[in-house]
Amino acid sequence: MKVKRFFAQSMAEALKQVSHEMGPDAVILSNRRVDGGVEIVTALDYDENMARQRLGERAVEATNGSRLAEMQAEQHRRLEEELNRSRSRIREVREKRAGNASSGGTASSMSFETADFPASLSGTVVAEKPASGRESGTGGYADELASMRAEISSLRDLVSGKVASTTQADGGNSAVQQRLAERLQEFGLGAELAGSLSRRHRAGRLEDGWKQSLKMLATGVRTGREDWLDAGGIYALVGPTGSGKTTTIGKLAARYVLEHGPDSLALVTTDRYRVAAHEQLFVFGRILNVPVRVVDESHSLDDILDELSDRHLVLIDTAGLTSADRGYQEQLAELARSDHNIRTHLVVSATSQPRIMKSVWHCYKMANLAGCIMTKIDEALTLGEALGFVMETSLPVAWYTDGQKIPEDLQRAEAIPLVRLGVERLRAVQSAQAIAEGA
Repeated sequence: MKVKRFFAQSMAEALKQVSHEMGPDAVILSNRRVDGGVEIVTALDYDENMARQRLGERAVEATNGSRLAEMQAEQHRRLEEELNRSRSRIREVREKRAGNASSGGTASSMSFETADFPASLSGTVVAEKPASGRESGTGGYADELASMRAEISSLRDLVSGKVASTTQADGGNSAVQQRLAERLQEFGLGAELAGSLSRRHRAGRLEDGWKQSLKMLATGVRTGREDWLDAGGIYALVGPTGSGKTTTIGKLAARYVLEHGPDSLALVTTDRYRVAAHEQLFVFGRILNVPVRVVDESHSLDDILDELSDRHLVLIDTAGLTSADRGYQEQLAELARSDHNIRTHLVVSATSQPRIMKSVWHCYKMANLAGCIMTKIDEALTLGEALGFVMETSLPVAWYTDGQKIPEDLQRAEAIPLVRLGVERLRAVQSAQAIAEGA
């Protein structure tokens, strides 16, 4: 359905414009007198059911087809006004940029720290800025234009009817909520979670809703309260093949040895299902001078843990098995039924699709998961998928890895820096898109 608004000095002239541009099949949704003449809102391929769907809960107010068409026209006017305001903002930013460039100043009327993130979170972690003021100004300008272009794009979709708008609790249509949900999906969140967060924004500007949603996301992301290396204990890492379990154990072990020495650390592997599966762990053990024990038919997990009871920290590597693999039930039951207090953590790759993350969680939750570790943060285009996963599953994030270096690329997880990192990734994607569009 294509909706368009026409202005003319008289009704006859307006109808002539409609006939010329829209053709004889155009449906007049509304007409009214305005300053300087008349306004007509028309539609092509008008579908009453589609109109009711776009209006959402407000459609119940339309007792007849005429009222429905009028409400559709009102909605179109509001969206066009939003679109025009966004275009005006872009013109203002460009003019300010041109003025600052001519005076030798830097241009950034909306900094990332103040505009794209909640104020209460901005002061906690400050993103690293380029050393050059000129580069900083250019980055801020590109970032702001990218954000505005995304806003205008979503408004165009709403005006053209490509996207059904959401509704507020009071029945009022909210284009801001729809645009907020779209931005959250660009951030990487699933449609359901993005919609839930956007609907909590009852009124106000898009940027206010964006800050509020990020704050709620940071609140919803739980993190581990203790440092394993200091607290000690027995920790097992589970997850699919390729998620980074063994490498993460190597990083943890190397950091522990640097801080506490090798004498109170031990490594264990339960992977006796694949040929030479534990070779990498043995390499780490030889380099760090740390013992590595293998669970097999002759040595049960509890027997090995009994022998290692004098160790301050024991890290257990596991086979990357799925429910279809031989030994899957046996390995998880071994962890869940142990007499020792094993804190099992799921290793989740940030590059995985949300559906795969959920499937992996369902496969391993029978092991009494105490939390998770996010890996390959550096390889992910956006982080919303991983953040949405941990928010929906309520798994506390203990650590995350952001590179291949051992042990440097291992970080204690904190909610605010993780969400901020996700915003930085979104900003980088938007900047790249803006550059591509301008090329």
